[in-house]
Amino acid sequence: MLKTKIPPPIYVLIAAGMMWLLDKYFPLYKWLSKPLSTLGLVIIGVAIILDLWSLFLFYQAKTTPNPMKPSNTSHLVTDGLYRFSRNPMYLGLLVMLSGWALFLGSLSSWSMLPLFVWILNKQQIVPEELMLMDKFGQEYRNYQQRVRRWI
Repeated sequence: MLKTKIPPPIYVLIAAGMMWLLDKYFPLYKWLSKPLSTLGLVIIGVAIILDLWSLFLFYQAKTTPNPMKPSNTSHLVTDGLYRFSRNPMYLGLLVMLSGWALFLGSLSSWSMLPLFVWILNKQQIVPEELMLMDKFGQEYRNYQQRVRRWI
């Protein structure tokens, strides 16, 4: 089973490559051109900063941020961006892909975003949540009730 075996950044690279291919070979309605499309690069930069902030919170809490081994988590991180999203790093990856789609400028590239969300939910987030439920019990269930999975 592939669950939690492929690092999430690999999914991002695959999705970004597919988006580029769709934009290049099947560009549905080029709705944004340069210089406006370069706003996508700014969005990617903001997403990287938010991901780094989320990562820092794990190090600050002295727990592992490794998505390949969620069972090594020593305790829950629920402050900072984790007050608004249970998965701000994955949300950051989605925002990066949105910035990339904006930079590419055609509607066809946006079609990969729902697929990315679906795959990440199935292959990474749900297995992580099951493990966290087993490890932290009611504390994690309470967190799930307070904070949404994505946003």
